[in-house]
Amino acid sequence: MTNNLEYARTVRSLRDWGQDRKYHHVLKGFNYRMDGFQGAILRVKLRHLEAWPEARRTAAARYDDLLAGTGLRTPAPASDSRHVYHVYAVRVDDREQVQQALGARGVHTGIHYPIPVHLQPAYADLGYKEGDFPESEAAAREVLSLPMYPELTPGQQDTVVAALRDVTGR
Repeated sequence: MTNNLEYARTVRSLRDWGQDRKYHHVLKGFNYRMDGFQGAILRVKLRHLEAWPEARRTAAARYDDLLAGTGLRTPAPASDSRHVYHVYAVRVDDREQVQQALGARGVHTGIHYPIPVHLQPAYADLGYKEGDFPESEAAAREVLSLPMYPELTPGQQDTVVAALRDVTGR
């Protein structure tokens, strides 16, 4: 507890990866967001630890099949591991326009990590600048996360992919 607003702001930022707002890191922080209540909920969720990622892998494989031949870049899991598909992200040109057009068709998408780590204020002391990591910068501009959750149905995927194909012309 504190009555010092600056201390409170700093501690809140530190507990959430140093963010002062979503995806804007000003400090080198930590991931300290779980309390006892969340722990109790997670204890119940542990029963689904294998089933939920497996359902996501099944949905991801279906997305792979539905998007084959479109030219869109889809996730490429490493051959020596099992991907959990926390997100299913494709790479598209004109991401903001694609996202808006999909939203207009009722398809919710997400943009994860729009600012590469080396361009975050928290890491400015490392001296990197725009252009130093062109692949991560391109990903930050292009990656669009499609709906992905264990309960995602084939019909919902059909809707997402039909809208994506319509919007991108692929």
